[in-house]
Amino acid sequence: MDMRGAGHDLESIIDQAIALLDDIGLPDLSMRRLAGALGVAPSALYWHVANKQTLLAALADRIVAEAAPADGVDTTALALRDAILAHRDAAEVVTSSAALGLSSGAIRERFHAAYTRAGSSDPARAAAVAEQFLLGHTSLVQQRIQAATIGAYDANPRDVDTSTRAEFADGIAALSML
Repeated sequence: MDMRGAGHDLESIIDQAIALLDDIGLPDLSMRRLAGALGVAPSALYWHVANKQTLLAALADRIVAEAAPADGVDTTALALRDAILAHRDAAEVVTSSAALGLSSGAIRERFHAAYTRAGSSDPARAAAVAEQFLLGHTSLVQQRIQAATIGAYDANPRDVDTSTRAEFADGIAALSML
């Protein structure tokens, strides 16, 4: 079945992929499973995405775009953190897309704008460091949440995000002194 005939576009594909990501996680998110959820043949997805990594980059961009608008460095960082932690395995999706240069670069752009508004002497450098800190932190938090879910980390999975929020804010504040 042709994706155009099924009424799907890239946005609806991303919507369904995020729903699957939240429901089953990244390891089980396949092009075949996504096509099945959309009611189309797997080959129909390739009208809109070249491959799974391209799909994941689109997911990463959508997740980052969900971050609430913010002006300050700290509010920008917390908004990006919240957007990433709102979705299961999103830290891995966003980090891998950034590492491979497939994402839009919106994280760095948002940090660059915030550091520029804050009067940073080197907003590009500050943005790069803040992006790396954000991606590392959210990866650590999501790994702890997953481990707590299966009993391998001594915490309630719902409390891991909350218990690490202040540490993250302290880290961003320390980076702002650069």
